[in-house]
Amino acid sequence: MHLNPYGEDAVNLAADLANRRPATHEELAERCRAAGMVLETPVTPQDLERVHAVLDAWEKVVDTPGEHERAELVNRMLAESAAYPRMTDHAGGWHLHYRDGRQPLGAVLFSLISVGTALHLVGRGVHRLRRCAVTECTMIFADTSRTGRQRYCSQRCANRDAVRRHRAGHRAGHRTDHRDGPGGGRPG
Repeated sequence: MHLNPYGEDAVNLAADLANRRPATHEELAERCRAAGMVLETPVTPQDLERVHAVLDAWEKVVDTPGEHERAELVNRMLAESAAYPRMTDHAGGWHLHYRDGRQPLGAVLFSLISVGTALHLVGRGVHRLRRCAVTECTMIFADTSRTGRQRYCSQRCANRDAVRRHRAGHRAGHRTDHRDGPGGGRPG
């Protein structure tokens, strides 16, 4: 996977893996390939364990509301995961890797998620990584919208919340009308 300038692909992969954690190392490999990654080494159960630990650390970044605290958590991830950037053309075009060559997938994803998250947050805004605004939904998303005001993980959640707000407003209005009586609370 090539990092785009805003880290969008990497944070979207992180969100996908965090929202629906892979159960096996085979599933992890399949989902990484589907996301456009070139897997250079065999994927092992140890890679799956490492990725789950990376996702635990990444979710702390997502759930931290303060900008400075969020940046500190990302900086810790970067310090632990990334090596100096290096140019490579292994996947049919020149791009940067932020890790040593031939590392296992767990280490590769740690670097990719750390650097991609940092690029996304500094390129788009530190607030653009969050959980869905629907209370019952715990899905994580990277806000890649033009305006930077995305509140929901999906259109389905946005619609569900709009219906809920509409019904709550309708019930509140209905209670007021009922309480006031047919004349709207005016003496008859």
